[in-house]
Amino acid sequence: MNLFQTKSNRVKNIQTPVLHKDFSYSAVSFLVLGIFVAVGVFIQLQLFPDSEIESIVQLTAGLFFGGVLMALLPIWLFSIVIIAAIWINLLAFFSLDFWPLAALGSIGILVSASVELVYQWDKVVILRAGKFRKVHGPGLFILLPLLDRTAAYVDTRIRATDFSAEKTLTVDTVPVHVDALCFWMIWDAQKAVLEVENYLEAVTLSAQTALRDSIGKHDLASLLSEREELGREIQQALDSKTNPWGVSIMSVEITDIIIPKELENAMSKQAQAERERQSRVILSNAEVEIAEKFELAAEKYSNNPTAFQLRAMNMVYEGLRQNNSMMLMPSSALDNMNLGTVLGTQAMNDINKLKTETKEKQDD
Repeated sequence: MNLFQTKSNRVKNIQTPVLHKDFSYSAVSFLVLGIFVAVGVFIQLQLFPDSEIESIVQLTAGLFFGGVLMALLPIWLFSIVIIAAIWINLLAFFSLDFWPLAALGSIGILVSASVELVYQWDKVVILRAGKFRKVHGPGLFILLPLLDRTAAYVDTRIRATDFSAEKTLTVDTVPVHVDALCFWMIWDAQKAVLEVENYLEAVTLSAQTALRDSIGKHDLASLLSEREELGREIQQALDSKTNPWGVSIMSVEITDIIIPKELENAMSKQAQAERERQSRVILSNAEVEIAEKFELAAEKYSNNPTAFQLRAMNMVYEGLRQNNSMMLMPSSALDNMNLGTVLGTQAMNDINKLKTETKEKQDD
């Protein structure tokens, strides 16, 4: 059993070997190589007019093929191998008379690899002989062949990274699943490349740790109702950790909080009971207001008998109109009868009429 392999299996996020590029071979690099090859062909024909065109074409094709290989494997060691292969093939299959084209092509291989094109949103960290040299901004610049190398291209635009915390316990021991979104940017390319091995992975793992730590400090109710406060808390904790890396955390937003199904049903019932309680309180308050209005109206009617009579007549009229019936009574009825007796008599008449109609139908 390999003991080292057994220990390694216990460690997460082990970095696999990655080939680090020394330069970036772009379309501009091919253009520079083409210029050197064209100059080499011109000098070759000037110095050796009798040179075979077929050999010139083959050697030119070999130089451009070397450029393609440089684009696939952009390291200085491989460029030396390509140049050595060019001269070995020149000695083996061609004549030394083609040295001008081979020399200009070899120089073109090195110079074309030294030309770097950086976009507006990128920063490039340059090392010279293994030490930090400078940070280049957007545009074209030249590397010193074999000594300079690009440590990394750093995108300085604002980025959005999603992360989550699964089955994390709150203060009241409720397991929750929280999804969040982090907006961040690199303000110092030198620190982001030299201070941390993989700043993207470091920011993501640190954000997950900060999220879990923040969840453990709050109960479920505060998580559900204070998302913005939770996001600011995570942002401050994460920003203090990533600032030494040249990374600034703009904001952290909680996108989703998932709770167990059983607890979700219980909370739904609790919310329903709370809404019912509120509706009962509102109804009780309305009853109190109505009683106060009735008391105020009674005071008004007690001092104005005429208004009370008019109100009573209106109530009789409304009651009769709703039943689609009409009752004739003397104008002094309201003086001699209580309003409740009049309405009660009308209701009793309606009931007797309904019983009579039902009996007639049964006899028929």
